[in-house]
Amino acid sequence: QYVPVKGDHVIGIVTAKAGDLFKVDVGGSEQASLSYLAFEGATKRNRPNVQVGDLIYGQFLVANKDMEPEMVCIDSSGRASGMGVIGQDGFLFKVSLGLIRKLLAPKCEIIQELSQLYPFELVLGMNGRIWVKAKTVQQTLIIVNILEACEYMTAEQRKQALAKLSGN
Repeated sequence: QYVPVKGDHVIGIVTAKAGDLFKVDVGGSEQASLSYLAFEGATKRNRPNVQVGDLIYGQFLVANKDMEPEMVCIDSSGRASGMGVIGQDGFLFKVSLGLIRKLLAPKCEIIQELSQLYPFELVLGMNGRIWVKAKTVQQTLIIVNILEACEYMTAEQRKQALAKLSGN
């Protein structure tokens, strides 16, 4: 089970709207709260369009065992920096926290190799959730399958699998 850490970027699922707050399932023991003001450009009059069921990419502002975790979708200068509601038509799946750490490492070979297959969008959450979207559902699912298999493949096996897919 994921334990929220201040500053971690995660993918959450909006489960409820309660007044000025959204409740977000981040895969931990309790839900995180997210203020409607914690989005770029949000004001009392200009609220972000967030619905129950939406996927949110954000980071923890508050995370300690005595308080409910609190998420934001803006950085310290008030910019979205890629955070916010994630597109509807991608695919969300879970992997181990170990694999996420590997994928988030700078110069991650896995992602570099995959990006040579097809163009795709990828969002990695420190809570073990990955959202991916390619041009077609088929391409999306191929990327999902490779990412899931990376956990158990050596670099050599992965290169062979990718070579088969790219038709070399």
